[in-house]
Amino acid sequence: MLRAAGDALVEHGFDRLDLADVARRAEVGKTTVYRRWGTAAALVADLLTDMAEQSLPRADTGSLIGDLRANARLVQRTLVDSRQGALFRAVIVAATCDPRAAEALHRFYAVRIAEWVPCVEQAVRRGELPSGTDAAEVVRAVSAPLYYRLLVSGDPIDNATADRAAEAAAVAARAGVYTPTNSSN
Repeated sequence: MLRAAGDALVEHGFDRLDLADVARRAEVGKTTVYRRWGTAAALVADLLTDMAEQSLPRADTGSLIGDLRANARLVQRTLVDSRQGALFRAVIVAATCDPRAAEALHRFYAVRIAEWVPCVEQAVRRGELPSGTDAAEVVRAVSAPLYYRLLVSGDPIDNATADRAAEAAAVAARAGVYTPTNSSN
């Protein structure tokens, strides 16, 4: 049913997501879908939970820049994928107009960020980054430029863009931008 929901979101977007259509696509009775979710937002919330569980695990290359590039390339591949990119756009739209979908989106990204935080923490222990570096902020800094291109500018999201986002986050982290002494600036 979640695959059918994702297909419907990609095809029609959140504003035209119809639970009856999802039931038809999943070849189940409408009452099954309505009983389980009741609303499109509830369905999107479960879809996001499933997407978080299905996401590829983080890489461990042994270096900060290698790990951040792996993260950026994973985000890049996801956003340029014809199905996944459209699905993320639809889910983000859903989150802008429905609090339950927004909460699910926040949980999704919290899970993904937590998955990648250890690579930054390991870089701190290896001496690649200053002590006290906010690992979650570094991970967010990697994907932010890629999502900006997806949602705002429409500029291409290619491997070079992903690598540049990773390098910029690494340079800023090495400079101490993500340490407590710089957090109030």
